[in-house]
Amino acid sequence: MLQSFVPLFVMTFLICLFIVLMQFLWRYIDDLVGKGLGIGVIGELFFYAALTMVPMALPLAILLASLMTFGNLGERFELTAMKASGISLLRTMRPLVVLMVFVAIGAFFFQNNVLPIAQTKMWTLLYSVRQKSPELDIPEGVFYDQIPGFNLFVKEKDRNTGMLRDVMIYDVSRGFDNARVILSDSATLSMTADKTHLFLRLYEGEQFENLREASASVSQKNMPYRQESFDHKEILIPFDANFNRMDESGMRNQYVGKNMEELQATIDSVNLRIDSIGTIYATAIKESPYFSMPYMETIYEGDDRRMVRQRPVVLTEPMDIDSIFEGSSTSFKKSYLTQALVKAKHMRQDYEFKSYSMQDDLRTLRRHGIELMKKFTLSLACIVFFFIGAPLGAIIRKGGLGMPLVISVFLFIFYYIIDNTGIKLAREGRLEVWEGTWLSSAVLLPLGIFFTYKAVNDSAVFNRDAYANFFKKILGLRASRHIDMKEVIIDEVKPAEATEMLSALTARCRDFITRYGRRQSYIGYWLGGYSRSEIRGIGADTNHVVEYLSNSRDRMVIARLSQYPVIRSLWLYHPTNYRAIGWGAITLFPIGATIYLLGLRAQRRLKSDITSIIALNGEIEQPFANDTGSVNH
Repeated sequence: MLQSFVPLFVMTFLICLFIVLMQFLWRYIDDLVGKGLGIGVIGELFFYAALTMVPMALPLAILLASLMTFGNLGERFELTAMKASGISLLRTMRPLVVLMVFVAIGAFFFQNNVLPIAQTKMWTLLYSVRQKSPELDIPEGVFYDQIPGFNLFVKEKDRNTGMLRDVMIYDVSRGFDNARVILSDSATLSMTADKTHLFLRLYEGEQFENLREASASVSQKNMPYRQESFDHKEILIPFDANFNRMDESGMRNQYVGKNMEELQATIDSVNLRIDSIGTIYATAIKESPYFSMPYMETIYEGDDRRMVRQRPVVLTEPMDIDSIFEGSSTSFKKSYLTQALVKAKHMRQDYEFKSYSMQDDLRTLRRHGIELMKKFTLSLACIVFFFIGAPLGAIIRKGGLGMPLVISVFLFIFYYIIDNTGIKLAREGRLEVWEGTWLSSAVLLPLGIFFTYKAVNDSAVFNRDAYANFFKKILGLRASRHIDMKEVIIDEVKPAEATEMLSALTARCRDFITRYGRRQSYIGYWLGGYSRSEIRGIGADTNHVVEYLSNSRDRMVIARLSQYPVIRSLWLYHPTNYRAIGWGAITLFPIGATIYLLGLRAQRRLKSDITSIIALNGEIEQPFANDTGSVNH
């Protein structure tokens, strides 16, 4: 099993890692193209990005590899041979389960020790690449704005000599009000040796420049400017074309660059700060003066001074605020309302400001909590995806990259959507941190248990007829029989035995119709209903009769057998065996009455089916009775 699984796992892991790495490339392609980056910088960025993408590629690789491994075994009937030899599916999976445990342990240490360093270096390098100036490549016939503070227009370029023809330069580095326009017949552009400046040589041109600083005392209509004509002019433009790495310490202090111990320390310190700030805010609210009455009172005892709580004011009778307000003059009323509105707005602004400062700490707390939980979710996801892929491969029995790849991609997209949704809700505070981070595992774990149970018991998971019969049984839909004439009959139908079986079935059906002839009342339905054990007995007898008579050589008998209804013991025939639940449903009249009406409909159809069985028994029993009489005669 290990020899079959490990090569496929390595291959699928590399493929999945390459796919997610290409997704990373297309996402940040605009930050990389046109920067003149060396192959070493790009290779380093891709290496750290590949390490960062391992948590995304690893579960998908495990799912795909387990699907392909067990699909190949099932397609070559090796699983069937193992089961025939007495080796169960769980025993077959045992070495791979042990391997998955070691993979999960390794994934945990990777998340805790390697991933923070890789993420720190990747994001630092990516931000450094974003800050790098683009490689200088001035196009023809359009304005080039990649030089900070300058717009450069070149009508034509000489590819051999590097000479620029008909150059127009807009210098707005000192602001639009102090703009400078330069026109030149030709120019050359080069980079200084330290790659920090552009050296521009201009030939045969003019320069126009606003002198706004000198026009501070004159009107805007008389703006002075300066015009300059030149044969040769040199301009030095600041342009840093070097690749400068940012300091990693800033990113190292973020949540992506911390291990479990550092994350927990940050969470504890932020919690302590939130508690202390909350205590300060609560004390301020409690001690804030109302109606100009302070909360604390100063008491002097000699040279000592101490603060004690003000005694509460006890009213002998309730104060009638409305009468006081109505008894005041109009100007006082307006003053009261204005002061109240000002105080309310001030308190609202104060509390909103305090809430904003608390929101930053709560957001930091949630971010660190999510990153802490993600140290464990990858390990569980690896195990869960194995217990989905291995049983599913044993069920579908399709190897290769066709069906397993389709199923793997579908399940992984389902997992990815749920995982990102849960993390986003937790990050926004709509769910608890542990609820959002463990949501995807909680959804997929029952799916893995279900597939494992079905594969171990050789259940038909993708059998359309099984699901159709299940829903027909739930919804109370009728099922039909399909009986065909057999070409070879081993057990001939004996007329006497057939007649006896038909008579017994008819008697049992008539007895049922006699006892349940009347429509049941609302209370009688919930407290009694139909006997489901007796219904199951009638269904079993009917199936036995049909199975026995299907060996008949009479076409009329075979045609009648296809008309026999399928008798099933539905829940609606007898909803509950507990009288307490029955009385509870009777009390809940809207729900109980709805189920009662559905139950009456199902009971009428049941009695109609049993009546059909009696009629069909009579039609089939007559020929067998004649055959029995002739034999006896």
